[in-house]
Amino acid sequence: MPGTGLWRTKSIEQSIADTDEPDTKLRRNLSAWDLTVFGVAVMIGAGIFTLTAKTAGDVAGPSVSLAFVFAGVACALSALCYAEFASTVPVAGSAYTFSYATFGEFLAWIIGWDLILEFSVAAAAVAKGWSVYLQTVLRYVFGENVTTSFEIAGFTVDWGSLLLVAVLATILTLGTKLSSRFGLVITVIKVVIVLFVVILGIAYINPDNYTPFIPPAAEADAGGAGVEQSLLSALTGGSGSVYGAFGLLAGASLVFFAFIGFDIVATTAEETKNPQRDVPRGILASLGIVTVLYVAVSLVVSGMLPYTQLATDAEPAGRKTIATAFAANGVDWAANIISIGALAGLTTVVMVLMLGQQRVLFAMSRDGLLPRKLAKTGKRGTPVRVNILVGVVVAIAATFFEADKLEEMVNVGTLFAFILVSAGVMVLRKSRPDLKRGFRVPLVPLVPILAIAACAWLMLNLTVLTWLRFIGWMVLGVLVYFVYSRRHSLLGKQRDGAKP
Repeated sequence: MPGTGLWRTKSIEQSIADTDEPDTKLRRNLSAWDLTVFGVAVMIGAGIFTLTAKTAGDVAGPSVSLAFVFAGVACALSALCYAEFASTVPVAGSAYTFSYATFGEFLAWIIGWDLILEFSVAAAAVAKGWSVYLQTVLRYVFGENVTTSFEIAGFTVDWGSLLLVAVLATILTLGTKLSSRFGLVITVIKVVIVLFVVILGIAYINPDNYTPFIPPAAEADAGGAGVEQSLLSALTGGSGSVYGAFGLLAGASLVFFAFIGFDIVATTAEETKNPQRDVPRGILASLGIVTVLYVAVSLVVSGMLPYTQLATDAEPAGRKTIATAFAANGVDWAANIISIGALAGLTTVVMVLMLGQQRVLFAMSRDGLLPRKLAKTGKRGTPVRVNILVGVVVAIAATFFEADKLEEMVNVGTLFAFILVSAGVMVLRKSRPDLKRGFRVPLVPLVPILAIAACAWLMLNLTVLTWLRFIGWMVLGVLVYFVYSRRHSLLGKQRDGAKP
């Protein structure tokens, strides 16, 4: 039976029927190959080009490769749950739509609000990183005086980020299929760069750099203490979460950012030709490809340079990247190639993050939890108004605001979404065993329970400060729901007999 009030659920049949509304209909033209491209496009980017070296130097040491394995296992368990949900409910919105069908409107709103944080903050943060790499590449060509930002009236304007977001918003408005083709070209380039890193880097590995594989825990005053230490470390009375066992676990929670993307594949289910077959294939194939590449790159980079030289405060000071390891070994030409590859890689990351944000807002608007006018699609079958809104918001954030240390905020929101999706699989198996499932999670309820436990464990290893910020964002979301969304809910109006 559908719930009432906060717990009213939207039936699977109604969710699927809504996809045929003429004014909000999306075009179905994506294949399993397109979805795999989207997944690889967004996952091979900021995480592999920047987080690998930073996490090794600042948190986990050489065990960063093990941290990638831990994060990959958690994602794989959750991916199985996403695959079943997306093949059963092939509707835009991903975790938001799934939650609406299982847990009710209030939790669906919370998870949608959570996804807004995940995609918008991540897109703005990666756009800032793209601008930094653009500046590096331009300096190779035009000299050291080139910058991608300028000051006006006391504000720093990052024109590089603004340029990127404007171009990508235009491409996404022109059509999702065009976005996939553009993403395919860029994705091929960065996969080649990643393979280049692995193959060339092997020649510069020093086995001594892997010892100790898990460095001794740093003293509390060395960093990672107070609100900057992991929640698990704080709860258990640990001295901090830099190196040691706590550092390895915190590292897994950090590099989880590199895997964010396969859930975006699920947001495009409504635009897929055969979602029951192609969505699971796209999710699992993209996750498998990037996991192998991540572990290979992390092993190479941590073997090329002692982890202490990859730390942020190591000389020269500043955030370290994959290129740092090659430059330190005197292979500057390779470092330059890697920087160009990173520029290409981050381009598709921002594009797919914006795509995911658009589809979540589209689904929430179609349900009336946000203004329904935003859900209107244009002649090309894309939600033009949502695209413009997302483009403007991400452009403002990336152009005028600093985006440092945002990865953890993205991680906590994403892990929370994964937990709800994994629990939702078990709920839907019991409440609607009659539904056609193009893909079924094996060993239910064991796999969903393991997925929930793995994601909760990673959440515990995020910092106390991250949790405080996340709680603040969720409180704001609750206020918005009761002030606007609950009163304008299309489902609520239908249940009350009011005109939508």
